[in-house]
Amino acid sequence: METFIQLVYFVTAFLFILGLKQMSHPATAKRGIVWAGYAMLAATVVTFAWPGLGNFFLIIVGILVGGGVAWVVAKKVAMTDMPQMVAIYNGMGGGAAGAIAAVELLRHSAGRGEMTTGLLVLALLGGLIGAVSFSGSMVAFAKLQGLVNSRAVTFPFQQPINMGVLAVSVLFALAYLFGVQGTGVVLWFFLLALLFGVLMTIPIGGGDMPVVISLYNAFTGLAVGFEGFAIGNPAMIIAGTVVGAAGTLLTILMAKAMNRSLYSVLFGAFGAVEQEGGEIKGSLKPMEPEDAVSLMAFANKVIIVPGYGMAVAQAQQKVKELMEELEKRGVEVKFAIHPVAGRMPGHMNVLLAEAGIPYEKLFDLDEINPEFETADVALVIGANDVVNPAARREGSPLYGMPILDVDKAKQVFVLKRGRGKGFAGIENELFYADNTNMVYGDAAETLNKMVQALKNL
Repeated sequence: METFIQLVYFVTAFLFILGLKQMSHPATAKRGIVWAGYAMLAATVVTFAWPGLGNFFLIIVGILVGGGVAWVVAKKVAMTDMPQMVAIYNGMGGGAAGAIAAVELLRHSAGRGEMTTGLLVLALLGGLIGAVSFSGSMVAFAKLQGLVNSRAVTFPFQQPINMGVLAVSVLFALAYLFGVQGTGVVLWFFLLALLFGVLMTIPIGGGDMPVVISLYNAFTGLAVGFEGFAIGNPAMIIAGTVVGAAGTLLTILMAKAMNRSLYSVLFGAFGAVEQEGGEIKGSLKPMEPEDAVSLMAFANKVIIVPGYGMAVAQAQQKVKELMEELEKRGVEVKFAIHPVAGRMPGHMNVLLAEAGIPYEKLFDLDEINPEFETADVALVIGANDVVNPAARREGSPLYGMPILDVDKAKQVFVLKRGRGKGFAGIENELFYADNTNMVYGDAAETLNKMVQALKNL
């Protein structure tokens, strides 16, 4: 039976990796998710046959309750709230790994389980990382959901205090490792790790959430992998390693997309206060939706740049309708996707795919930037920092960040709810450019007016 279980775990690991590969392209992503889901189901079912496993009733109750809640939430959550769901599920994974570590450490402390020094180290590492991932992800969820201020929160001596909390937690772990064991040591170890997760996340602003989400995803994977070693479960080892590796690579790519180091994301408190962008030449030039779309109707090429404002307004379906009406008039329509647009990696891709916009119309930054110079119109929907030309100017907080070259289009229309600044807290120089007009209002309502105006032309 144990050989059969290990064989199923091996097949599960193979399907996890294959599923992850399928997720690398939008056209096959759903298939990859389904394969990975079936693999997880198989691994869960076969684990019931593990020799010596007990408490079947509690396990089944836990699966039914957790699975039921997840099913209902996944059915009801809007695509615009997907970042929050990803954040909280990351946290739950880390919390589960931390809970496994706590149980194993308490069993060992009570003399009811033998663990080598190496396995104790892995259990403590998994517990520390899992606890940090859990509490940090909960803070990220609260910021994304608007339960707390999404801006970076700072206070005097913040970094020394944070490092002090982490150091004391590590000291409790070392004390346990070298024989000072007991419930109190384990409790303080986890409480301080949870506190560090909160302190680590509060100085990170909403604009850096794509990096934070992928980082905590990596943390959760590492924690699960370490706990897999600690309890001798190959499925957890492989799944955790795959998730940890994927999350780490994604974190590096997201930081690179903003041209910022991971250190500056975690400790820079970017966006804590609004910063002045210097004197900006030009003025804001409002325009009515009907006037803007009348110019778009006679364009040869229109490039649409979606941003978080589109997600908030849930305007992706209206974007599709606008695209279809323009194409009926012979206008070439393309979409420019910045890697960190929105609140999580791939946020814009997910929303546009949900609306049924073909994948071949979505272009990343490197592909689309050369085309802005030949575009008659660039339509910016709720994007801000990722289209700010200030990123090309030394001295700007955004300096060096790769941006979409929207300002090089012949005409730019910016759909924006108000005159607020981006996550960086500086004015957007694009809005004041001679070739830019501002179309104020809710993105969904504005796009609806545009679509109706196009139909009436």
